Amino acid sequence: MGGHWRGDLDAVFARDPAARTRLEVLLTYPGVHALFLHRVAHGLWCHRWRLLARSLAAFSRFWTGIEIHPGAQIGERFFIDHGMGVVIGETAEIGDDCTLYHGVTLGGTSWQPGKRHPTLGHGVIVGAGAKVLGPITVGDNARIGSNAVVVKSVPKGATVVGIPGRVVSKGEHTDNFEAYGLTGPMPDPVARAVECMLEHMHRQDAEIAQLREGVQRLQPQEAMMPVEEIVCRLENDIPEKKETRTGNT
Repeated sequence: MGGHWRGDLDAVFARDPAARTRLEVLLTYPGVHALFLHRVAHGLWCHRWRLLARSLAAFSRFWTGIEIHPGAQIGERFFIDHGMGVVIGETAEIGDDCTLYHGVTLGGTSWQPGKRHPTLGHGVIVGAGAKVLGPITVGDNARIGSNAVVVKSVPKGATVVGIPGRVVSKGEHTDNFEAYGLTGPMPDPVARAVECMLEHMHRQDAEIAQLREGVQRLQPQEAMMPVEEIVCRLENDIPEKKETRTGNT
């Protein structure tokens, strides 16, 4: 327990520039309070003191605004920044050096017993408001952007954004901590959609121009005359045909 405690405090100073002293962190950081209470509740849960463990978890939720089921397995140097609204389910597994921001949900999608919640590898960062749902795996050093909804497994070192979550980067990340899972310029989905529409319009214009040229080469010259001139020629030809028929009669 003492090793976990020291590592958790060191993680706060490594990832939050607002942290000043250990006393300040111990007294004012709800993520630290929730994690400490969870480690106690998890020990009780493993020793089958289930009711007492759930009661302690309920008190932690009331005190910190963070809900962690006592059955969840959390590694070392775990940090919950701000923390309000974080929910971690019973069968969730979190590796070492992970960071969660406020509003994150590690939720289950099945009513069946067994593994229902996600597994986070080492060094994962989950941005504010993100939802990671189901018994999926998020690879080591992956990044999940704020408000993303992830329902499929994430490869190692990937960056996921959007609803539903899509991988926008598969490169390995450096050891430098990156707040909220941002790893540099993020693609703008709206700008990308407009860009795709413009590309499609340019391709259509080019195809229409090629078709026009092909039609002009295939049709006779008279067919390309203006409509008014064609109508005038037809009107002039009608009396001649009538006279020819009368003469024959």
